[in-house]
Amino acid sequence: MLSPLEMFAIGVGPSSSHTVGPMKAGLEFANLVLSDEKSSAKVARIQANLYGSLALTGEGHGTFLAVINGLAGQHPKTIDPDTIYSRVDEIKSTKKLRLADKLFVAFDYDVDLLIHKDQFLPEHANGMRFLALDERGNTLLEEEYFSIGGGFILDKKQISERKASEGSSGVEVPYPFKTAKEMTEHCAKNNMTIAELVLANETASRPKDAVVKDALEIAEVMRYSINRGLKHDGILPGGLNVKRRAPNLYAQLNKKDLNLISDQDRRLLAMTYAIAVNEENASFSRVVTAPTNGSAGTIPGVLEYYRNFYLGVTDDRIVEFILTAGAIGVLYKYNASISAAEVGCQGEIGVACSMAAGALTAVMGGNVQQVEKSAEIAMEHCLGMTCDPIDGLVQIPCIERNGVAASKAIDIAKLSLLENEPGKVSLDAVIFTMMETGKDMSSRYKETALAGLAVNVVAC
Repeated sequence: MLSPLEMFAIGVGPSSSHTVGPMKAGLEFANLVLSDEKSSAKVARIQANLYGSLALTGEGHGTFLAVINGLAGQHPKTIDPDTIYSRVDEIKSTKKLRLADKLFVAFDYDVDLLIHKDQFLPEHANGMRFLALDERGNTLLEEEYFSIGGGFILDKKQISERKASEGSSGVEVPYPFKTAKEMTEHCAKNNMTIAELVLANETASRPKDAVVKDALEIAEVMRYSINRGLKHDGILPGGLNVKRRAPNLYAQLNKKDLNLISDQDRRLLAMTYAIAVNEENASFSRVVTAPTNGSAGTIPGVLEYYRNFYLGVTDDRIVEFILTAGAIGVLYKYNASISAAEVGCQGEIGVACSMAAGALTAVMGGNVQQVEKSAEIAMEHCLGMTCDPIDGLVQIPCIERNGVAASKAIDIAKLSLLENEPGKVSLDAVIFTMMETGKDMSSRYKETALAGLAVNVVAC
């Protein structure tokens, strides 16, 4: 089954589906061309085609930059964010691209990057088609990729078998689950927490130390993004002239000793932490997809709140937080979607809020039933959330929305701990409802920048 830790990927902003996924797709195609003996011997030029939401909001989301950097051999986790623009500038000027950082081929940015704003590939709203051409323009190799949210990509064959390809890692685990019902039944039968269940599954294929190391690395990159975002002010790139707010907000809230501030101010600090991450995300900086880049600040905001304001916070508790959040995220990945282009922002902010609320409930001592209830409440009150970013940039309303979701998750966790009985709506039911709501939602409200704030607020 899919590892819950795969719900978190270290990469760069501003979008997991529109930046991280396309960069991975470009790199995968580049490697595919070079691994094919016939294609690698004759390839003279590369062409990239973007469709649907990638075309409509790709410029603001950095999709064009990401695809080209991927073709040039860059991966979201290892790329130096400071080279993203300069590498593309060089390719534009020379009209040559070093495929997978190994073989020079022709690439004319104005000719070979084709933006199809009026076309959607039938399999998914985030579609790409890459072609490797010989000197005469004949196609040597062609492949389609789909960025399905959270930085995950599928090729044409994989997306036709989508649930199977998403749900299998080839590793047999002792407690497999795809639904909340299956997960909680395993926990009840074996007297385990959700994090203990995840750890047992993870250690079926690798040592516990490796699992703990990965979880702590995720948490530390989250903290790095917060700390960097709290220090950097100025104007965010993209043309909206959005001012970074996190440093000033943090300074105002920090006038008092953190141990003396009110609960309300503590929640405002959680919001500020989340805003700091998403301002970093909007600046093409290093962040963790959680479960997406558009929602990258919510979980770090809640985790930092927990670190700063609760006693007895240890590495074990932080690992528990990450593993619990990841397990909840997996349920949405299996049974719904984490792609705003597919289901609106309920699939990004809604899922992040659900993951954060459940994880915080767990580390504050909640039982499995309370964790499930917390995750359910969070999504229940994010149902129908649209994705309508102004100018296609992951800035308005995305940045502030992460802060609000962090505060909401904290309140929901505290509420869930006051009761110890199941809710009327199960987590599985709300996940199913979220997917059905996303299907019914007009495509104009699913990361196309064709409605909502994207068209009603034109001057910011």
